[in-house]
Amino acid sequence: MAMQRGRYSVLWVMLLLFSGCAERLPLEETTSSYTATGSLTQTIIPEIKASPAVEAEVSPEEVEVKKPVQDQNQKLIDSAMDSYQEADEFWEKGELEKALEALDTSYALIVKVNEKADQHILQQKEDLRCAIARRIMEVYSSRVSTANGFQNAIPLVMNTHVQSALNSFTTIEKQFFIDAYVRSGRYRPGIVKALKKEGLPEELSWLPFIESGFKVRALSCAGALGLWQFIASTGYKFGLERNAWIDDRMDPEKSTRAAVAYLKELHSIFGDWSTALAAYNCGEANVLRVIREQKIKYLDNFWDLYTRLPYETASFVPRFIAVLHIVGDPEKHGFTLPPVDEVIEVDEVMVNKQVHLKNIAGHIDVSYQELQTLNPELRKDVTPPDFYPLKVPKEKGKTLLAELEEFPRWVPPVPPVPPEPSLVNHTVHKGETLSLIASTYKVPVNTIVATNELKDINRIQPGLRLKVPRSVATPFVKRQPPVVSKGLKRDLSKYVVRRGDSLWIIANRFSTTTTAIRSLNKLKNTRLSVGQVLLIPENATGVL
Repeated sequence: MAMQRGRYSVLWVMLLLFSGCAERLPLEETTSSYTATGSLTQTIIPEIKASPAVEAEVSPEEVEVKKPVQDQNQKLIDSAMDSYQEADEFWEKGELEKALEALDTSYALIVKVNEKADQHILQQKEDLRCAIARRIMEVYSSRVSTANGFQNAIPLVMNTHVQSALNSFTTIEKQFFIDAYVRSGRYRPGIVKALKKEGLPEELSWLPFIESGFKVRALSCAGALGLWQFIASTGYKFGLERNAWIDDRMDPEKSTRAAVAYLKELHSIFGDWSTALAAYNCGEANVLRVIREQKIKYLDNFWDLYTRLPYETASFVPRFIAVLHIVGDPEKHGFTLPPVDEVIEVDEVMVNKQVHLKNIAGHIDVSYQELQTLNPELRKDVTPPDFYPLKVPKEKGKTLLAELEEFPRWVPPVPPVPPEPSLVNHTVHKGETLSLIASTYKVPVNTIVATNELKDINRIQPGLRLKVPRSVATPFVKRQPPVVSKGLKRDLSKYVVRRGDSLWIIANRFSTTTTAIRSLNKLKNTRLSVGQVLLIPENATGVL
C-alpha cells in the first residue's frame, strides 16, 4: 500500500500555476513560512493592476453594444475580488474551511468572465486567478500544520448524510451505541494519550467505535481484525507482527500505535481528516483513483467525492461524525449514557517458555477469561516459544514470577485420528467379480449393487470405480488384493503392481520386508510402475 505521497487537495492549484501563473509566481514565493515562534509570515498579495491595452478603433455603435457586456464582466471581477478578500480575512482568523469556501466562490466567478472581454479585464482575471492559486496553497499549508498542532481539527458538519447516521444510532442501533460506548472506557484513555503524543486530534479516539465497536477480537468479512480493523498487509506495513502464536492486530496498545502512524500518514497525503478517514477505511489507492477520475479540479473535498466512493466507505465518515455529535451532547440526541468500563491496571511478566493461560490462571488465582481479555493477541491462548510480555492483573505479577519456573512447559496435544470413511472406493481389476469384491470387504453383494445402482450385476468392467460400504468386522486396512497367478517355483509367487501400490504397502500386505522384495527382484530403488510383476516369497502370510 506504499505509494508516492502528494497532497491531492492542491492538484488543481498546480494546474493553475503551470498553466500561466508560474512565470509570475515562482513556487518558492507561493508557500507560507513560519517564524521560530510558530506564527505565519504571510506573503503580501501583489496589487492587481490592469495592464494598458491596445484598443482598436471601433465605431460608436460597436461601443454601445460592448459597454453592457464589459460592465457585466467587470462586476464579476469585482465580486470575485470581494470573495477573495473575505477568504483572506477568514484565513487570518484561522477559519480555514470558510476561507476555502470563499476562494471557491471567487474562482467560480472569474470562470464566468467572457474570454472575449477587453484585455484589461482579462488581465485582471489572470492576476486574480494566480492570487487565488497562491492563497489556496498557503491555506492548505496552514491546514496541515493545524492538524498536527491543535486538537479540534475535525469539523462537526451536519448534512443529510450525517443526519441519516444520527437517526440510525438513535433508533435501531441505539443498543449497539450504548454497548460500544461502555466498552470504550477500557481503551480510550490509552488511545487519547497516543494521539496527543503525535499531535493528532483527540476526536480520532472514537474511530474504533465505528471500526469495531471497541471489540479487540472483531473480525470483518474482508479479514480486517482488532480495534482498528487492520488487514494483514497494512498491519505488516506498520509493524504489527502475525505468526502462529500471536496477532498484534488484536493487541490494543500495538494496534493503536500503528493506527496513529497510519492516520498521520494519510493526513499528510490528503490534507483533510474527512478524506483521510475515508482512505483509512478503504485504502488510499482507492480514494486517489476516485480523485483522478472526477472532473472537479478545484477544492477536492470529501463531500465532493462522497457519491463516488463505495457505500461502506462513504457511510463510514458520516457515522464517525454522528458519533462525535452524540458523545458531545448526549441529551440533545436522546441519550442518557451509562458509566464506561474502567481501565484494567496490569503487571507485565516476561515469560520465556510456552505456557497455557489456563495453567497460569489456576496458579495465580485469576479467571481464565480475564487472562484472555488481557492478552487478546494470543491466537491459541498459549505464550510463544520465545520471550513474551504476559499481562496479568495488578499485584499478580509477583505471584506469577515466583511460580513461573514450576510451570510445566506446554506440549501441543496429539491430533485426533480422523474417522475412517464409511465408504471405500474400489477400482475393479481384471478377473474380479462382485462376489469376490463382496467377500473381500465382507458385505453382501446386494449392498454393493444398491449403493452403486448397478443394472447388470454379471458384467462389471475393469477400471470401474465402486463405492463399497465398510463392514464393522473388516478394518479398512485389511482389504486384500485379488488372487494372481502363482509362480513356477514353489517358494515364489507373482504379484502385479497396481495404481497406488508402494514397496512398503506390498511388504506390509504380505508380512515381509521391502528389503526382501528388493533383493529378490533386484530393484535398484523403490520406484514401481503399474503392471510391473514382482516376485513375493511364498512364506509370506498375506493373500496374493
